[in-house]
Amino acid sequence: MNALMGEKLSIVTPKVQTTRHRIMGILNGDDYQIVYSDTPGIIDPKYKLQEGMMKFVGTALSDADLILLVIDCADKIPFHPATLDKVKKTKVPVFVVLNKYDLVGNDGVNVLFEQWSKEMPEAKVFPVSALEKIHTRELLDQIIKVLPQSPPYFPKDEVSDRTMRFFVSEIIREKILNNYDKEIPYSCEVAIETYKEEEDIVRIGAVIFTERESQKRILIGHQGSSLKRVGTQARKDMEAFIGKKVFLQTFVKVDENWRNDPRKLRNFGYIE
Repeated sequence: MNALMGEKLSIVTPKVQTTRHRIMGILNGDDYQIVYSDTPGIIDPKYKLQEGMMKFVGTALSDADLILLVIDCADKIPFHPATLDKVKKTKVPVFVVLNKYDLVGNDGVNVLFEQWSKEMPEAKVFPVSALEKIHTRELLDQIIKVLPQSPPYFPKDEVSDRTMRFFVSEIIREKILNNYDKEIPYSCEVAIETYKEEEDIVRIGAVIFTERESQKRILIGHQGSSLKRVGTQARKDMEAFIGKKVFLQTFVKVDENWRNDPRKLRNFGYIE
């Protein structure tokens, strides 16, 4: 979605489950408006958090005019069978997007092209590289061609349905995913407690919730070094995104079992 939008709205890391929410990107041209719906990657849920994430996927499948089934060319894990079956039964057009084809070369992508052409003969298959912007313009042209005509859903100056608080919380979570290993990033959630926009600076107070005291110690690091690194990286990205200086304060709190607590998940926006 970021490549097709020309703007980074969804955070990107090498780790699975980076995307947790359904994020809309609104792309406006002279005679079109495309509303992209970027969903979490598909998994079999182990926590109520993940159940909420998979509901976002189901909602997106049910209300889409076009489905972009994004396949990581370098990923050897088979696509989720139950979801693939749902996609095959859909009545709307499907584009199979073979992303990261620059990592596997022409021979590798040709094998995948044949495989997915047989798997989904009604779908169009597009090898692309979102990172290198290879064939993304051609994909956009095809998206525009198949979308139905209708009045725009959103004002022309909007780029997403999400608030600035959401985006800055996601920037912090991206830095957590990039700086910590194992279970630490998945046990964390970020809440923006204060967001005050002044003339020359934005003052942000963020709380990182984790599940155990031991995880809190790892997040903070020796004399606060790890948390400071996350904060510095996040602040720089926030300043680029917002276009203003940012003063960022981050705190870490323990909130046991938040991933299975419906009330807390509702507060974090994962369930209704």
